[in-house]
Amino acid sequence: MYRCQACGFASPKPGTCPDCKRTENVFRELIEERLAPQRGERPSIAPGSQPVLLSEIKLDAETRVTTGIAELDRVLGGGVVRGSLILIGGDPGIGKSTLLLQACRALAELDGPVLYVSGEESGAQVKLRAERLGISPRGLYLLAETDLHGVEAHVDSLKPKVLVVDSIQTAYLPDLESAPGSVSQVRECGNRLMLLAKAKGIAVFLVGHVTKEGALAGPRVLEHLVDTVLYFEGERHHAYRVLRAVKNRFGSTNEIGVFEMSERGLTEVKNPSSFFLAERPQGAPGSVIVSSLEGTRPLLLELQVLVSPASFGTPRRTVLGADYNRVCLLLAVLEKRVGVPLQTQDVFVNVAGGGRVTEPAADLGVVVAAASSYMDRPVPGDLLVLGEVGLTGEVRAVTGLPERLREAAALGFQAAVVPQNNLSERVALPVNVQGVASIDEAIQALLGS
Repeated sequence: MYRCQACGFASPKPGTCPDCKRTENVFRELIEERLAPQRGERPSIAPGSQPVLLSEIKLDAETRVTTGIAELDRVLGGGVVRGSLILIGGDPGIGKSTLLLQACRALAELDGPVLYVSGEESGAQVKLRAERLGISPRGLYLLAETDLHGVEAHVDSLKPKVLVVDSIQTAYLPDLESAPGSVSQVRECGNRLMLLAKAKGIAVFLVGHVTKEGALAGPRVLEHLVDTVLYFEGERHHAYRVLRAVKNRFGSTNEIGVFEMSERGLTEVKNPSSFFLAERPQGAPGSVIVSSLEGTRPLLLELQVLVSPASFGTPRRTVLGADYNRVCLLLAVLEKRVGVPLQTQDVFVNVAGGGRVTEPAADLGVVVAAASSYMDRPVPGDLLVLGEVGLTGEVRAVTGLPERLREAAALGFQAAVVPQNNLSERVALPVNVQGVASIDEAIQALLGS
């Protein structure tokens, strides 16, 4: 890539500048290009790049280091793998820096020196947060630096076991003329940190900014480059936070970690179901309890639906915490197969407590809650509703039914309405179950005719 010294125009090749029309010595090369081998010239083979039989490759036992935060270790697959590159993204102020600072406490005490590089805050600002969180380990070092060459020099001298870069958008290489946070800077800095992690066996955490759409800012190659991509989610007006893995080369991507933001930082939520159901009303029409399976952990969530006559010609559909298109589909099935006249009704759907449910096992809960609100008849409070709903109104089987019911029984639930096909296997279940084959049958059993 070349840039015009007169007007700043960027061009993939030198020549006449199409902007200022200058022709002589106006372009300067930004990044040194690697020349391709000439025609007829054989490319040289780098040492150590010989092909090896797959059966002869020896695997080293991966060593993991626990972070002292059980929820974070669960999402990572059991702990931090040495030499791995981990990217954590999330909205501003969601708690990314707080989570990593709390993880650095145990990592510094258990696994030697940890270097925390802050590019957005001064050392005094990070110290104030650490004192508020009660963090003062002996092996935690702080560096306020954005020049990646300086960071690499300090890594060579300190030889840390864990490196945290907060954030990758503030790091820059002086060799590149583009501003910090640009595509070229983020890509090159990510490559340098990846080589650093693999060569020295250092676990590197990168904090990444997100765009307005919720995706990680910068080039998508950054997500392909790292070993693990974590998203820290949650509503800023709710106390809970959810940590999800969307990519993990050393573990499952189905696990989640649940935290609660408090004055002393992030606190692990050992029983998320009771946390989400703490303020559940009793005997309220339109309220149904469903179960969402997140990896190996079942979460019980409260679905609330409000159906009221439409004030205008076109009825409103408002959905919070669930997929809008799927909710509209389920409302259409309810109207067509059961005869509930929703074309004249406004429908508002909400997952209480700021939770989020996306799997099809909550379909029957949405349908029953909508019918309950329209008929103004409550669903029993100690009842769990599970099932996927098809376009013909049938209720399909769900996965992980025993795990979901065991979680419900632990929280005091006595009964559950489940798909009929899930009861084909004679397995002892912890609660009383009733199988249904269609949404009409489910509504008849729970709400009457």
